[in-house]
Amino acid sequence: MAHKQHPLHSGFPPSATADDVLEGINLSGKNAIVTGGASGIGFEVTRALAKAGACVLVGTRDPERAYLALAGLPRVTVDKLDLIDPVSIDSFAGRWLATTEPLHILVNNAGASGGPQRDARGFDTQFATNHLGHFQLTGALLPALVATSQARVVNVSSGAHRFGRIRWEDPNFTADFNSLAAYTQSKTANVLFAVGLDQRWGDGIRGYAVHPGVVVGTKLNSAAGDDALRRMGLIDDAGQPIIDPTAGKKTPAQGASTIVFAATSPLLRDIGGVYLTDNDIAPLNDDMQPLSSGTIPTDAASHSINPDDAQRLWALSEWLLRGG
Repeated sequence: MAHKQHPLHSGFPPSATADDVLEGINLSGKNAIVTGGASGIGFEVTRALAKAGACVLVGTRDPERAYLALAGLPRVTVDKLDLIDPVSIDSFAGRWLATTEPLHILVNNAGASGGPQRDARGFDTQFATNHLGHFQLTGALLPALVATSQARVVNVSSGAHRFGRIRWEDPNFTADFNSLAAYTQSKTANVLFAVGLDQRWGDGIRGYAVHPGVVVGTKLNSAAGDDALRRMGLIDDAGQPIIDPTAGKKTPAQGASTIVFAATSPLLRDIGGVYLTDNDIAPLNDDMQPLSSGTIPTDAASHSINPDDAQRLWALSEWLLRGG
């Protein structure tokens, strides 16, 4: 299978921060939406884009808490968005479209992990939040993205995609729920969605999937508990984060860097539908090395960038959102 997973040698090391990546880039006059942009990596993405001049709208389930977290940041606003509620998604998108403002950057960042939990439709909340909600949101915002002729959609995925497969006949794990398998499926879906989006809309809208690194202190990672984080080599005996960017263990500012790289880098002007890590396009590597405290596999896996599967997932997602 021909692929585009060839590193560009961007010059940014794994330790680069979002501010490092955006140095010299002027986003004045650009509009961005960041889901889950009031905490963790999302906050750093919001802060860095706004610092570079962009107007940023943060979609969040808890606007009041987000207002407090984002207070003082210039050009940042907040609106209600619940990614497991189709009505909330359409309402959020409708309010944006009513402004007639173009949308230059959409960062599909919000995520869920753990379970078993199901939304009102019976969908696994990890698949519904991480993929289906963002799939619906992106489609609903399509007129605003098209209006820019050079928009970028960034899906925040994970190196966990390497261990995930789409359960085509049972994506919601109704038969035998497995929390980890459901999570890795959703991260594979993030990558396939970026590939499919770029196939369909790549003339004017580029799609990217990003592994930000493992960032201790985010809601997703903290939910694992201290014992699990110690086993993974992510915190020390005192409970403090172990920061080692070359091993994929990053601060929130470092984790946000590849996201803003995907959203803004001129090096990506003519390429999309790729999976990125460490501020560059990730190489393709199907050697399924295990997770360990010293190694966090982050390269792209063939199954996550397969163009036929990307289109199959697109059709499945539309079917599910129609009530299938």
